[in-house]
Amino acid sequence: MAAYFAFFAIMHSILADPRFKTWAGKRFGNVFDRWQRLAYTVLALIMILPFIYIFVSLPDRTLYIVSWPWSGLMAACQALAALALLAALRQTGISYFLGLEQIKRASAPGELVTSGFYCHIRNPLFFFAAIFLWLSPIMTLNLLAFNILATVYFYIGALHEEQSLMAEFGPEYEDYKKRVPMFLPRLKR
Repeated sequence: MAAYFAFFAIMHSILADPRFKTWAGKRFGNVFDRWQRLAYTVLALIMILPFIYIFVSLPDRTLYIVSWPWSGLMAACQALAALALLAALRQTGISYFLGLEQIKRASAPGELVTSGFYCHIRNPLFFFAAIFLWLSPIMTLNLLAFNILATVYFYIGALHEEQSLMAEFGPEYEDYKKRVPMFLPRLKR
């Protein structure tokens, strides 16, 4: 699982890298600009599928099962984290995130979102995804390994994403970084 996760993380990061995007944009031009984000999203979804196979095929062992009512509370918090993740995704623009906006117009500019969840934390998508993963009321050895790898990737991915955002937004993003924490949300605006 760790080997495949490393492969996934490397591929995902290379394809998101501004240097790769610049290189490919010069090679393929407007077609690349229009279709890159959608292709990136579809490829990421396809590359997630082997994790299902890995979970099914690897021997596993249950580490713990949280009993009621705590398991119900954990499941409710997972549902809230999933809803918050969707709300944060909606703030950034779901069609832009998926790459549909870019197909309409190749130079669809990104917008630095600094309101809503984004005024409390720079990476709400990673934050809420991590909460969702770690609040599982049933923990197996494979799930624990996946959660650790995903959490490490969220951190590394956020650092990598910050480079892209600095390249895209420059001083505006630098100012935002100074005001808003990366992973642990602040409660005041």
